[in-house]
Amino acid sequence: MSEHRRKQPQPQGGQGGGRAAARRAAQRPAGRRADPSRGVPTASHAESHDPEPSYGGRAEARRAAQRGRRRGAEGGAGAGGRGGGRRGAGGPGGPGGPGRGGRPGKKRLIDYPRHDKYGWRRWMPSWKLVTGLFIAFFGSLMAAGTIAYAMVDEPKVSLTSKAQNNVYLWDDGTPMVSTGGEVNRQIVGIEQIPMEMQNAVISAENKTFREDAGVDPMGIGRAVFNMAKGGQTQGGSTITQQFVKNAMLNQDQTLKRKFEELFISIKVGADMDKPDIMAGYLNTSYYGRGAYGIQAAARTYYDKNAKDLNASECAFLATLLKGATYYDPNGNPSIDPNATEKNNTERATKRWKWILDEMVKDGHLEAAERAKYDTFPKPGPPKKNAQLSGQIGYLVDLAKAYFINNNKEGITADELAKGGYEIRTTFNEKKVNALNKAVTDVYKKNIDPKKRPETDTHVQFGGASVEPETGKIVAIYGGEDATKHFTNNADQTGAQVGSTFKPYVLAAAMRDGVRDPELGPEQGADTRTLVSPDKSQYNGKNKLKIKDYNGEVWTNEEGKEWLQRNDGDEDYEDINLREAMKVSANSPFVQLGMDVGIPQVRQAAVDAGLLEDSLPGGSNPSFSIGISDPSAIRMAGSYATFANNGTQRDPYSVQEVKKEGVSVFKYNQKPEAKFDADIAHNVTDVLKSVVMEKGGTGTSAQLPDGREVAGKTGTTDGNKSAWFVGYTPQLSTAIDMYRLDDNAENKNREFLEMFGTGGQDKIHGASFPADIWQDYMTVAMKGKKLLTFPEPEPIGESVYGGGLKSEEPSPSESPSGSPSESPSESPSDSPSPSTSPSESCDQWNGCENGGTGDPGGPGGEDPGGVIGGGPGGSPSSSESETGNPQGGDNGGGWIGGPRG
Repeated sequence: MSEHRRKQPQPQGGQGGGRAAARRAAQRPAGRRADPSRGVPTASHAESHDPEPSYGGRAEARRAAQRGRRRGAEGGAGAGGRGGGRRGAGGPGGPGGPGRGGRPGKKRLIDYPRHDKYGWRRWMPSWKLVTGLFIAFFGSLMAAGTIAYAMVDEPKVSLTSKAQNNVYLWDDGTPMVSTGGEVNRQIVGIEQIPMEMQNAVISAENKTFREDAGVDPMGIGRAVFNMAKGGQTQGGSTITQQFVKNAMLNQDQTLKRKFEELFISIKVGADMDKPDIMAGYLNTSYYGRGAYGIQAAARTYYDKNAKDLNASECAFLATLLKGATYYDPNGNPSIDPNATEKNNTERATKRWKWILDEMVKDGHLEAAERAKYDTFPKPGPPKKNAQLSGQIGYLVDLAKAYFINNNKEGITADELAKGGYEIRTTFNEKKVNALNKAVTDVYKKNIDPKKRPETDTHVQFGGASVEPETGKIVAIYGGEDATKHFTNNADQTGAQVGSTFKPYVLAAAMRDGVRDPELGPEQGADTRTLVSPDKSQYNGKNKLKIKDYNGEVWTNEEGKEWLQRNDGDEDYEDINLREAMKVSANSPFVQLGMDVGIPQVRQAAVDAGLLEDSLPGGSNPSFSIGISDPSAIRMAGSYATFANNGTQRDPYSVQEVKKEGVSVFKYNQKPEAKFDADIAHNVTDVLKSVVMEKGGTGTSAQLPDGREVAGKTGTTDGNKSAWFVGYTPQLSTAIDMYRLDDNAENKNREFLEMFGTGGQDKIHGASFPADIWQDYMTVAMKGKKLLTFPEPEPIGESVYGGGLKSEEPSPSESPSGSPSESPSESPSDSPSPSTSPSESCDQWNGCENGGTGDPGGPGGEDPGGVIGGGPGGSPSSSESETGNPQGGDNGGGWIGGPRG
């Protein structure tokens, strides 16, 4: 029978249910709802199924129910049991925490989660807990600070004076030179430091120095926050903190070091007297030019003792503390192209005036005394370290600039000057010595300033040698002596490259093609024909009318027609581009450049490796024959792109830099394929004709072992520079020659003509530059495997330019006066009228008759600037390989920079 239909038992003995009733009541579930699974009917159920009422009293039933709830609570307090609460909430271990009717659990020492709360309140810490944690945290912090404070030592000036050397290594890891660590420093007492110097740095850097506690909490907080989030590091802002920073030999910009600096600064501020802190700061600071400390700075810049400095000189030396690289009036463009002599002088003068005015404002200098100093106390030029004489100084400067401009650790010139770095360069000692000897031998044999003072003074040579496969600069020639000569001649000097620029025109013609003049200006620019160097014919006439690709004759600024002249006024009629390169005819390449487009030619030069800031803007036809002025390093590197099958690598001079055995810089630049291999191979094959074939202008550069060489000669209009750039499969080298008075005192430097220099009527690329190239490469390639250049695949189509038509005589027919049969006369015999030194052209607008180049060696040399070559102009700022967009850091220096 169903549980719901079972008849309820009758009460006994008329006692209102008695014990049986109470027992039944106690057996009913507590709460308002019955659990059907228990099989006990609820009141409503009893009403519907049991016609007879219960006989137990209400009070008895209520007491029984309460007893049940208590037992349920006690039993439910177990893990997960159903409790005696109204809704059956479990104990602490059960769902929902302790039941409302349950007893509280035992209170713990750390009451979390809270024992007497439930729900979200159980997880809210009490105010006692929060207060306790706060006190514990700051108590621990104070304890750690106290321990750290007790453990740190005050800086000892005698220890900070022991700066380390920077060691420069050759490419094989052997020592080249140790420099930068024989520190120019002499510790002096505060009594020997003028009060004007002390007040100058106080007014400039820390006005509250004499009253503050030695630290700037807000400044430290900002520095720590910036470093923690990966931002730029910041130094301490007080003089005390700067002294501590100088005194800590470990200059790593880390959070750990910043905390150490903070605790030491606090201790120094508390334990040291202010005069001692000031003396320590001025004795450990770096003032540039290798000078550490105020005494060394006074002697370096003003050749006097520190105690003899006046207020004006003190204000300038205080200016240097902001960064000698940018405030030394001598300038340092090899580190940063923005740090020129002009820019640095302007910055230093402005800050010098400001410091003097601040000293007056702060009551440190009388206004009447300030009025005496109205002229900037410009110091003399820096003195050179004898250790860096010869080529070593140029090598060190180049490597230093490259590292500073390319390291990702933010290591500055000032930090490098503190020493401790091991710099492994790419320079090969044997090749450096061989290049130096080749230049020196040619100079001594041919150049005699005493015998020919009008033509042989201020003669300069420059050179660079680069590995095509790696981009390593293995050798440079920067000048006679780095301690005597002002400029690094391997860097950008301003010397125009002449016809050594023509290979870029040829590469652009094979890659981008010439425009079709028959289709008009709009469609013609988009319809191009790739050029074959052997099949294409161009008009080689002297005084050729140069036209834009649409057929319009190009005119100069005076409205006169542009007539392009060849070297020696030689007429070549129709000539293919290989032959035009071989004899260095100008008319074909000037017209070819116009047909291709000057922007495309410019891009080809950049893709090969030249820097844009060495290339003039505009669309001057002479752009194609070398009015640009890249460095020897960049010329060698760009020709190396053709030797390397069209893959370009920026020249570089540093392989790796370590500090205390840890690598802080390692060269890691990926090469880029800028030209198809077929284009590079065809350029190389054409340049082989210049050197290896009879009648080529570069035959004097042939190597004695029959090794394959590709190269190009170059000479500019006015005979103001001459070049030879050439390469084997393993090595690319550029040599240039010019006359330039680049003495530091000469503010109006300009290139001088070389007519008569070295006893020759005219200097051309096939003479002294090619001789030096041949002497050096003979030694550099000795013992190297005889490699040949790849055979070029045919490329391009037949193109006829300069007014030639396809029906005109084919290249197979021998034109009259073939340059290969009848080379121009040697300049030593009878220089052509076109080489007259009185002739002058505007490099931007050309000449009415077009400029001419030099007669060259066998087969004639190219005019270089030819029409439009123009005067050399003043040399530009130093170029660095580093890649610096402004060009000071890399070309020569630094390889580091963009120049190179």
